[in-house]
Amino acid sequence: MARVLTPRAEDFPRWYQDVIAKAQLADNGPVRGTMVIRPTGYALWERMQAELDARIKDAGAQNAYFPLFIPESYLRREAEHVEGFSPELAVVTHGGGKQLAEPVVVRPTSETVIGEFMAKWVDSYRDLPLLLNQWANVVRWELRPRVFLRTSEFLWQEGHTAHADFADAQAYARRILHEVYQDFMVNVLAIPVVVGRKTARERFAGATSTYTLEGMMGDGKALQLGTSHELGQNFAKAFDITYSDAERGVRHAWTTSWGVSTRMVGGLIMAHGDDSGLRVPPRLAPIQAYVMVVKDGEGVGDAAAKLVAELRAAGVRAALDDRVDTAFGRRAVDAELKGYPIRVEVGPRDLAAGNAVVVRRVDGSKTPTAVAEVAAAVLAALDADQRSLHDEALAFREKHTFEVGTLGEALEAAATGWARVPWSAVGVVGEAEANKQGVTVRCLVRPDGGVPDSDDEDGLVAILARAY
Repeated sequence: MARVLTPRAEDFPRWYQDVIAKAQLADNGPVRGTMVIRPTGYALWERMQAELDARIKDAGAQNAYFPLFIPESYLRREAEHVEGFSPELAVVTHGGGKQLAEPVVVRPTSETVIGEFMAKWVDSYRDLPLLLNQWANVVRWELRPRVFLRTSEFLWQEGHTAHADFADAQAYARRILHEVYQDFMVNVLAIPVVVGRKTARERFAGATSTYTLEGMMGDGKALQLGTSHELGQNFAKAFDITYSDAERGVRHAWTTSWGVSTRMVGGLIMAHGDDSGLRVPPRLAPIQAYVMVVKDGEGVGDAAAKLVAELRAAGVRAALDDRVDTAFGRRAVDAELKGYPIRVEVGPRDLAAGNAVVVRRVDGSKTPTAVAEVAAAVLAALDADQRSLHDEALAFREKHTFEVGTLGEALEAAATGWARVPWSAVGVVGEAEANKQGVTVRCLVRPDGGVPDSDDEDGLVAILARAY
């Protein structure tokens, strides 16, 4: 059979592009750096949205929507913020055939416009905390685009909150980090993540602290999958977000922001994909069980449709493929490319014996199973394969993470994986040197893996890697 994908070991970047094309996930848009997300890819994003949205709401945040266009003056009011984003901004200077009185920026993120409205909505300590989330698109003009990983326009959620004091703001930023992002990435995406603190060099523009979740991809590089930021009172002071406390004194609020994006689709591909295409974790998969008619006749179509109904009644997201006018082998390859966790193949010979064949995408096993037992077998396989993907990714990360003692050793280790090195052996000077060689400090963690409260805690460990 002709080769469908470039093997991962031969050319990982080409393999990644092949998967996106052959699994029909996305196409390049007509403007350089943009992407068209196809239905298969968008279905993955919708599942990510649903899982995250439920967790965000459980954390008390409410969804809202803010404008795409932001007055340039809003960004200028927070000097560090605009400095951090200036190279990436898309600025509109004309509208309706006329030059605008003030240029407007296509949102790169919404701290400034949301800060403006928080100032209007917050009067008293009774209005706090104000917990908002937005599902939207943003534009950051990307010079080296790559579909899902770095595009000039991408989809995301961005949370923005205001609090009465630092402790409450910090606790909420950490709650989002762990209860929303880490829980989703580990238990749904099946990607083990290192959760840590960004260095001052890598911190979000305008933030006082940035927390990150880093995943190892199949080539040993790191991918930042999400971030949560403590913004201190920087934006509150710039936008006059104040409140009257219980003693009627006027105080500035403390704010946070946090977000994840369609970059996670790229992470999903690179963390779990193999030479046959995607492998989608069952809890995420839009289609968990794909019931396929191998050959019609002898009651096969009716039996397959009945299996779909039984699976759906058991809580499985199931779909039917009865396109017998298309070769079965071609349909099976397509299902593998798209990463459906389970295929249930129904053909005349198996059905005559009272069986269907349960095919598992993760390990490739094919098991003849009594028709009456298919639903139970599928449920068990989905649960086992969710754990299997996580455990496989964790074992890969552990194998490719190296404990070293010097910056030189860390740079050498980063050629094939991640390095864990004492932050005291790197420092600000060493970080700048590493950056020159294409290696970044992904995050700082405590020796026990905990998240530091500051950059200068004793004994911190730095994770160094090449990254997307």
